[in-house]
Amino acid sequence: MNAARLPLAVLLSLVAAPALAHTGEGITGGFMSGLTHPIFGWDHVVAMVAVGLWGGILGRPAIWILPIVFPLVMAFGAALGVAGIEVPFIETGIALSGIVLGLLVAFLIKMPMPAAATIVGLFAIFHGHAHGTELPDAANPAAYAVGFVIATGLLHLAGILFGTLMGSEAGKWLVRAGGAVIALVGAAFLAGYA
Repeated sequence: MNAARLPLAVLLSLVAAPALAHTGEGITGGFMSGLTHPIFGWDHVVAMVAVGLWGGILGRPAIWILPIVFPLVMAFGAALGVAGIEVPFIETGIALSGIVLGLLVAFLIKMPMPAAATIVGLFAIFHGHAHGTELPDAANPAAYAVGFVIATGLLHLAGILFGTLMGSEAGKWLVRAGGAVIALVGAAFLAGYA
């Protein structure tokens, strides 16, 4: 790709319509579907990036533990969904994940590791369950799950890298602004589900 076209490509990707992850539609393939699904679903992007950002704010060991807790507990939530076990308020929980995690980042909230892992894990159940209910419809559920987990990890890593800006005063404000944007996106999802 020509370097001059890169800003246009980024802009177009930001204004593209989001993939509606929780409609029961769209899971058609295997690995590539799983890999692209979280990256093109804004509900996933904001939550996964927020987990990495918040881990960066909390520092070690949270910077590595939270991005591990999320996909592990998300797998548990997916197993509940595959098994047909109901979890109430899935879409509300997903929207709240953006709001709460975004606000935790925006206000640079620090808390003990067990409490932070509990919050991240709770939201991971909602995200996992939403996809677990759809997973059996995938052409290759195992490959889809692998792609999905890889994309989740990459989004966490993006948040961690963004969090490295915390080293300067201007960077702290950028991270806080990112958290505010994440919370606003979560609020928009919540308004859409109400």
